[in-house]
Amino acid sequence: MKVLPSNLRLGNVIKEKDKLWSVVRMQHTQPGKGGAYFQIELRNIEDQTKQVKRVRSSEELEKVTLVERKFSYLFKDSEGYVFMDSETYDQTSVPADIVGGTHVFLQEGMLVMLTMHEGQVIGVIFPKSVEVMVESADAVVKGQTATSSYKNAVLVNGVNIKVPPHIEGGTTVMVDPTTGEYLAKA
Repeated sequence: MKVLPSNLRLGNVIKEKDKLWSVVRMQHTQPGKGGAYFQIELRNIEDQTKQVKRVRSSEELEKVTLVERKFSYLFKDSEGYVFMDSETYDQTSVPADIVGGTHVFLQEGMLVMLTMHEGQVIGVIFPKSVEVMVESADAVVKGQTATSSYKNAVLVNGVNIKVPPHIEGGTTVMVDPTTGEYLAKA
């Protein structure tokens, strides 16, 4: 679908030279001489490279329609991570490079959103928080609880995070899977 740059929003995906690009940043400029234009920062969905593109306000871009569907995580195999469609029960294998570093937070049965373009998975959207058990945590230093300091902890999936002093090994915590930050005690 052809759209003017003024109708694009951050996160929209456009197609240029047979590649998909996500809009990262936009700036409208109206110089004293010449016509107004948009300077758009784009990130390639496949290889994460960036480019900056200048587009006249009247120039049309090809906006891509993406489909987001709920899938539940099943298991990891040699080809990637296998997810099952919650409606049709079809299984889809997603390569590890698309799942990215957040794969350490995948848990059997976890519901995620798969972003697809023409039947091909191009992204995985994790829930805002996941429950993970703390395997071990540093000891509390006397006087540390008087300030809002954090200590190191290792989760059962091997991820190191910072947690409040009252969190001990064996405690289940809520973690943001995209940043790996502690959110709350579960």
